[in-house]
Amino acid sequence: MRLVWQLVAVAAVAFLGGQGLAAAEDKPWLQLAVGVPTAVLAVLVYGWVVRRTERRPSTEVALEGAASAMGRGTLIGAALFGAVMVNLFTSGYYEVDGLGSVTGAVGLFGFMAAAAVTEELIFRGVLFRITEERIGTWIALVLTGALFGLSHLLNPDASLWGATAIAIEAGGMLTAAYVATRRLWVPIGLHFGWNFAASGIFSTEVSGNDTPQGLLDSATSGPALLTGGDFGPEGSVYSVLFCVLATVVFMWLAYRRGHVVPRRRRAERIDATAKLPR
Repeated sequence: MRLVWQLVAVAAVAFLGGQGLAAAEDKPWLQLAVGVPTAVLAVLVYGWVVRRTERRPSTEVALEGAASAMGRGTLIGAALFGAVMVNLFTSGYYEVDGLGSVTGAVGLFGFMAAAAVTEELIFRGVLFRITEERIGTWIALVLTGALFGLSHLLNPDASLWGATAIAIEAGGMLTAAYVATRRLWVPIGLHFGWNFAASGIFSTEVSGNDTPQGLLDSATSGPALLTGGDFGPEGSVYSVLFCVLATVVFMWLAYRRGHVVPRRRRAERIDATAKLPR
């Protein structure tokens, strides 16, 4: 039942925040004013519901060192997406015509903050963490990564390849970042840095979402395999490559730190369940 309660609690915040952001469409400063508090509230609610349902400190969202960890994640995420765009630019598939919309970037900051935090709490904080306890790190990573990719099929310009790319690059990298650190701040920062760089800085589509213009007035054209087409650069093979490399690094760190959970045998799961307080 803890999985259900935790999902419901965080999803309720995400839903209310999403409604507020939708109502603030075309009002960038209002989007910022809604998005950032939604992100903060989601973390507070997640910490509260975990403490109540699991009777333990919610260490994965502990505030100590949170700012530096999230800052590192944000820089890594922005740098990874920047590497994708450098490849597209030097190949002639991405052009910049000048400055875009500063206020648009402000609104995207709030929107992406809410999206990154709520999605990481749901997919890594609840679904992956609890699933991993029963079936181990690798299988849980594959299953929740696939689910994360499938969830993007609901977007306006979604495609099967785009969802597959998201499952591989984001589902793998963000989960690996959590496994390596056993805290949610780095994956939250990674998610936000990647999404805000894509939308707020480079003004590209994010996961087929009809994203508003950010800081740069730009255009992307060329083979969909390289540019991602209507889905955006997340559907680019460059994105898959760079994120898979980041996943390998994070999982290497996870192994070195002893953070990888092996798959539990059925007898072990039954024994662990029998020891739970009634």
